[in-house]
Amino acid sequence: MILPVAASLLLLLAQAPASPPPRPDSGAAARVSSLPVEAAPGLPRVLVSGVPAVPADFEAWLAPYTEVRSAALADAGDDGKAVLILTRFSSVNQIHRVGAPLGAREQLTFGKEPKAKARWLPGDARTVFFLEDVGGGENFQLYRLDTQTGQHQRLTDGKSRHETFTLSRDGRRLAYSGTGRNGVDTDVYLAEVASPSTAKRITEETGTWLPVDFSPDGERLLVKQMRAIDDADLWVVDLESRQRSRVTPDPAVAGKGSVRQAAFSGDGRSVYLVTDRRSDFSQLFRVDASRPEAPWTNLTPDLRWNVEALAVAADGTLAYALNEDGFSKLYVQRPGAKRTPIEVPPGVVGEMRFPNRTSAVLTFAIDTPTSPSDVWQVAVKSGKPIRWTRSEVGGMDSSRFASPELVRYPSTGGLQIPAFLYRPRGLRPGSRAPVVVYWHGGPEVQERPKFTAQFQALVDLGLAVLVPNVRGSDGYGKAYLAADDGVKREEALKDIGATLDFIGRQPDLDPSRVAAYGGSYGGYMTLASVAYYPERFRAAVDRVGVSSLTTFLNSTAPYRRDLRRVEYGDERDPQVRAVQERISPLGSADRIRAALYVQQGKNDPRVPQSEAEQIVRAVRDRGRPVWYLLALDEGHGFKKKDTNDYAASTALYFLREQLVGGGAGPAGGR
Repeated sequence: MILPVAASLLLLLAQAPASPPPRPDSGAAARVSSLPVEAAPGLPRVLVSGVPAVPADFEAWLAPYTEVRSAALADAGDDGKAVLILTRFSSVNQIHRVGAPLGAREQLTFGKEPKAKARWLPGDARTVFFLEDVGGGENFQLYRLDTQTGQHQRLTDGKSRHETFTLSRDGRRLAYSGTGRNGVDTDVYLAEVASPSTAKRITEETGTWLPVDFSPDGERLLVKQMRAIDDADLWVVDLESRQRSRVTPDPAVAGKGSVRQAAFSGDGRSVYLVTDRRSDFSQLFRVDASRPEAPWTNLTPDLRWNVEALAVAADGTLAYALNEDGFSKLYVQRPGAKRTPIEVPPGVVGEMRFPNRTSAVLTFAIDTPTSPSDVWQVAVKSGKPIRWTRSEVGGMDSSRFASPELVRYPSTGGLQIPAFLYRPRGLRPGSRAPVVVYWHGGPEVQERPKFTAQFQALVDLGLAVLVPNVRGSDGYGKAYLAADDGVKREEALKDIGATLDFIGRQPDLDPSRVAAYGGSYGGYMTLASVAYYPERFRAAVDRVGVSSLTTFLNSTAPYRRDLRRVEYGDERDPQVRAVQERISPLGSADRIRAALYVQQGKNDPRVPQSEAEQIVRAVRDRGRPVWYLLALDEGHGFKKKDTNDYAASTALYFLREQLVGGGAGPAGGR
């Protein structure tokens, strides 16, 4: 349960229009919510209950944070002389073309819905393929855009979910995933680009199967069989015969392992594979495509962290990134040569692309704690970086932004919990700052040192932000990743107590003024914080969070249930179910004492609306006030700027009121 592109927390806070629209009638409200709700001021598609108006001076102070933008790399084209990026200039992310370093961003797509992925058709700079869903429902459809006419054509059925796609290097073939067969299993479809309506399924199996990469001649396709983040297999499909052969060994014989990244080599004779099958961390291997049972060549045996990103050029040049304690290290390696480090600012490398026709330059995105994601290019021979985009930060001075300190503290079972701590500036000697503990989603995600406008705003309010990577987080080896699976999640809740104990030991943090904040699985951790440590949290903001593991597993979208049962345990097993019920915050709602704000997207396929409304109702039934927000055209996280702005501004106002007190302005409580 990952907040799409977690990016929903990066673009914050805008002032609402002055004139409010008509409120929905009570009958309409009853049809969309089991709670008494009304339209938020100026936002007819956002319903609220118990949420007060945010003062105008607070909104005015927050306004610069609303204009923070980021640029995500989508593609680098054939020659690297232009790039496609995803960025927002109105309400949602759209596709833009940038034709030169720091050149103007030419918007190619428009509309009310965000774009999720984009690729040029190899050999044809006029044609772009992209994914788009409606209302946050995540039933992504595949489209083809003609950039000369501005017209786009939907290529998929308009109703089932299409998670990803890839194009052959000659631009002739297209492969994509889809749930059209039965709505539960995800199959791989193959089509000729010239006639996409003739798409045929090349897998019809139980579970999730995803296309990864075409061979250079377009005659074979790498396909990933996904069971969990740490349990996947890789196959090669011969597209003429439809015969499928394994790249990874049979897990029934060799045990399970991950498939993080995979790609054909430049000549198609080998497969590059990032997996943790031979180590506690994910390493990069070269595998003989015709004899995968032969010994694999480990290209990163000396690197003790996860390899996390991979790009392969036509001549065999490799680029890969290493996730070293949350920070990215970038390397380029030419055929037969040693790896060369590429200097990048301390932060997180995102998408990486070599142009289709050259290995002379590598294009990549990087996000740092003090600057949003931007696109860069590096000359492979010289290592010289060239900046392609410079994203706005709302007119603010970026030198004011706080960088986090990497800290560790002990928890049960001998584990050390890594966390990022953002401290407020200008704290008076001897005083203690209130603390917001931000729990990430996933659970199998890792919070990393990226730019988050909301964290910077909280720091500006005089609050510290502590962001733990509790057991079950990615990035610290497969043993740590699996440490909260199934019934072990009960032990993982003790990491909340360990986090509070760490706060109490810090001379500049106030353990009597602590709030929890999180989305998705982080929302579960937020609710668990106030349910199981009721005397130690003053407030909580839950965005699209799980309130009961058992009801969640029965109501999440059918294509997700088996994947989630691997992580949380199978609720159909009575012994597992007993643990899940014991650690579900809904069952301990009577213990909650903290002020609570719950936010939800109506179209969320991952954590349905019922999860939010049952915890709101349970806490209110016990006489405790709860703020509630329901966004009618959003899903798992908020992608539309006006919705996200309102949700984030009310959340920050809520946290300021609970931790600092009314009347305090920016940097209040210092």
